[in-house]
Amino acid sequence: MTQLSKARIGRRTLMRGAAAAGSLAAAGFLPGRAYTQAKTTTVNLQLGWIAGGNQLGEVCAKQLGYYEEEKLNLAIQPGGPSIDGVAIVASGRFEIGQVSSSPSLMLAASQKIPVKCFAVGAQEHPYTFFSLNKKPSRTPQDLVGKKVGIQATGKILLTAMLKKHNIPEDKVEVVVIGADMSPIMTGQVDVITGWLTNTTALRPLGKERVDLRLWDSGIQLYALPYYATQDTLNKKADMLAGFVRASAKGWKYAQENPEKAVDLLIKEYPNLVKADEVEAAHVMLKFSFTPATKAHGWGSMDLGNWREQIRVYDELKQFSAGPPKLEDVATTVILDATKEARPKIG
Repeated sequence: MTQLSKARIGRRTLMRGAAAAGSLAAAGFLPGRAYTQAKTTTVNLQLGWIAGGNQLGEVCAKQLGYYEEEKLNLAIQPGGPSIDGVAIVASGRFEIGQVSSSPSLMLAASQKIPVKCFAVGAQEHPYTFFSLNKKPSRTPQDLVGKKVGIQATGKILLTAMLKKHNIPEDKVEVVVIGADMSPIMTGQVDVITGWLTNTTALRPLGKERVDLRLWDSGIQLYALPYYATQDTLNKKADMLAGFVRASAKGWKYAQENPEKAVDLLIKEYPNLVKADEVEAAHVMLKFSFTPATKAHGWGSMDLGNWREQIRVYDELKQFSAGPPKLEDVATTVILDATKEARPKIG
């Protein structure tokens, strides 16, 4: 679910997203914006992936009535490879979206798609370069002379890291792979990439695993950013603030009660395996609560960090329509409005 490719989201795609969502809503498959009998407003959270452990806090908030306290009824809308979540939210069909990684929103803004980040689910991106103890890569310099297995969408991240550390790209051999870990286990590659939170996929690497985090290498992207249109930010700021307050409480509950939180997650999504989700939750929560959240609260983000991300991607010539303005990518207005309610844990 990396979604780190150059997401070229044009106006035609936007209209297709609106039409697709509209036909589903007309058929009665998707809840729209409406007031229920309990006078709560339905708010739709469009994901960029199939719903699961990344929504641990939202599910807790939903199951424990935190959204209801804010007069909201949260509907989590699953994504997938055939669903353009950014286009659906930008069309106005759904109110809130979440993508896996911050570059997706920078690229959307550069294409003049009117969506903007208002909070971040993981302050440090879990993207990692994995190796084994017999041939470890603990620093970017250790990648020199190695074969690095990477998905096509992640190649730009390797390029960014090598450039930051003045390592010529031809000093590293890139092998484009799929999502599983077998290439490193069979010796096809020396290094392989993925998310630290994907604990099930990483299990075959066992105790021999060596981690080189993208964040620690100096390429500091955000993961799981929440976004909305400028129109929603202007007209429904109270709703977005209520969503953030309730979500923050849900994630706080998950932090304090990870196993109980997983029980609530499985109640919502019965196809999940408890042991796998408990293991993943303990890792995920380390990215949801960091020194940044201890200082500034759950969901916080640094506009200076966004500015640096834009600079790096512009330097790598990733914006075909020119770099976006910072104010078109992210805003702290909702975070500012909820600063007293967001738990400072890290």
